[in-house]
Amino acid sequence: MNVVLFDPFNGAAGDMVIGSLLDLGADEEAVRTAMRSVVGEPTIERVGRCGIRAVQVMTHATAQHRTLDEVLDRLAGSDAPKEALEMARKVFLRIHRAEESIHGAGAHFHEVGADDAIADVVGACTALHSLAPDGVAVLPLALGRGFSVGAHGIFPIPAPATVAILAESRLQMVPGGEERELCTPTGAALLSEFSTIRPDELGPASIRAVGYGAGSRNPAERPNVLRAMLLETEEDNRGSDQIDILETNVDDVTGEMLTYTLGRLMEEGARDATAIPVLMKKGRSGHIVRVISPPAATDHLTAVMARELGTLGIRCLPMVHRAVAERTIESVKVRFGGQEWWIDVKCGWSEGRITSIKAEYEQVARCARETGLPFREIATRAEATARRLFIEQGVLDP
Repeated sequence: MNVVLFDPFNGAAGDMVIGSLLDLGADEEAVRTAMRSVVGEPTIERVGRCGIRAVQVMTHATAQHRTLDEVLDRLAGSDAPKEALEMARKVFLRIHRAEESIHGAGAHFHEVGADDAIADVVGACTALHSLAPDGVAVLPLALGRGFSVGAHGIFPIPAPATVAILAESRLQMVPGGEERELCTPTGAALLSEFSTIRPDELGPASIRAVGYGAGSRNPAERPNVLRAMLLETEEDNRGSDQIDILETNVDDVTGEMLTYTLGRLMEEGARDATAIPVLMKKGRSGHIVRVISPPAATDHLTAVMARELGTLGIRCLPMVHRAVAERTIESVKVRFGGQEWWIDVKCGWSEGRITSIKAEYEQVARCARETGLPFREIATRAEATARRLFIEQGVLDP
């Protein structure tokens, strides 16, 4: 199994993502063609960053800002592979959701709607598509700190859009550090969309290639590069998974304590966490708390359970085989009260066909809060829209 592992020890931006993938072996001509079709001929050259040879990419785009529809129209007319364009569309939908969470419905893109961002996203998605890895993992992302100036005036670093994008992803971050912006919204959105595997799930692997993408700045004290590595893992686990199951019985915790604990376990890396009502000895009501844990996180999650629940014993069923269906996230547009919303739906696949559709909770909840409509109505409409779309595409049975 071939996996691209990004190491953003000094942050990430769109041009750095492209450069790292090109240095890793991505198809330069395909990337040039895709970027040229949305802006113009990019400059791609090798530069030095604190003694490290890296690939720098420059778009030479003008500072023109666009709405989401304008960005998507520009993407649709670009000369990039279909799969890369679909991925680029999802990247901009991530950015758009972040902008709306900060500025409200109908927000414009500002910096990330500029032509250079469009070229960076198309180029990065084309580069990843040309490498065709089996998965992508991202190590903790350096963000930086301080303040900067943007379209809305002075803003904190990391930028609000960057924080909102990362809050929707499973990426880990390294707060603080150098007093400047290390991770841009475009860089955060690209790595969030690319990521399919948590780094602690990789297991033993061999490094087959290393690439460095250069940032525009060249400080003397630290290499301003994004590192990417092509790994070969020992086996392909895309259709299966190894997990630990953690369980404990509790009869002296409140519903509020259970809810909080389940949330904490998910935040700390659990694949799933549930509480099952049971009748315990002497007729006492209680719960079985069950946690699905990656093996690398078992010790940590066991400690969280013991600390939050006060339990004296936690059972561990180690290295259980779990069959995993292929899953993708697709975005659909729905209209409520004259306003359009993009809502993600999680799709389960089997033998090339979609077998399940589920609207993402957080986006449905936000739409429900802002429109005043019932949660179930929004979820049902989004799933029905997705179902019609997939039937038309021939990937879902009527």
